[in-house]
Amino acid sequence: MSPLLAVLRSAVFIVWMAITVVPFAIAALVVSVFVRGDPVYWICISWLRLSVWGAKVICGVRYRVQGGELLPTDRLSPVILLPKHQSTWETFAFPTLMTHPLCYVFKRELLYIPFFGWAIGRLDMIHIDRSRRTEAWNRVAEQGREYMAKGNWVIMFPEGTRTRRGEQGVYKSGGTRLAVTTGTPVVPIAVSSAKCWPRKSLVLRPGVIDVVIGRPIPTAGRQADELMREVEAWIEAEMRRIDPQAYASPARVDR
Repeated sequence: MSPLLAVLRSAVFIVWMAITVVPFAIAALVVSVFVRGDPVYWICISWLRLSVWGAKVICGVRYRVQGGELLPTDRLSPVILLPKHQSTWETFAFPTLMTHPLCYVFKRELLYIPFFGWAIGRLDMIHIDRSRRTEAWNRVAEQGREYMAKGNWVIMFPEGTRTRRGEQGVYKSGGTRLAVTTGTPVVPIAVSSAKCWPRKSLVLRPGVIDVVIGRPIPTAGRQADELMREVEAWIEAEMRRIDPQAYASPARVDR
């Protein structure tokens, strides 16, 4: 695909998201006045499904999932998902791929985004002030335990922010710390989304994104830092398997 065509198709996709988010956000806000929890969540997820579908139809971004059968099926069997983070795509796609409602841990500044932020502010999510680390951790521990007791799965990106294709961020132990504290298994996930939606870019490229879900790792008797090292090793090994071109040489690939 020519660069110009990719830009044009991406512009149509961005407009598609901007137009469709408004009615779904308004519906979520109205419904949340009367009821909270799952009904509001699935309204929002309907918009995410449209977005993932739009990326496929408009921009040619497809995906395939491996390991979904490893996830628990019991409604009250919580896990903490710890995925690789390369682009916006996985933040939109993961809720549509999972059978349980997901509870994201995210910076509170996202709440100020018109419509999108207003809607997620009505969901069972954990929004934190990163400048207040102790307060943020207490909030994650308290609300994480509360939401998992309701059947939600907590999702945290260990690297904190998006990384470039072929690069590795610093894996922080917040997710495994929560897992050890609550006795919850963790699930490592590799995702090669930067192949199609590069970090900090609004230009999407056609291709196939691989999502590989690992086996849940029990946390009994584990230390948070040591557990995170295991998660990191698994994810980074899988990244090199599903996107070998990005790791083939020190030279940067197109990101």
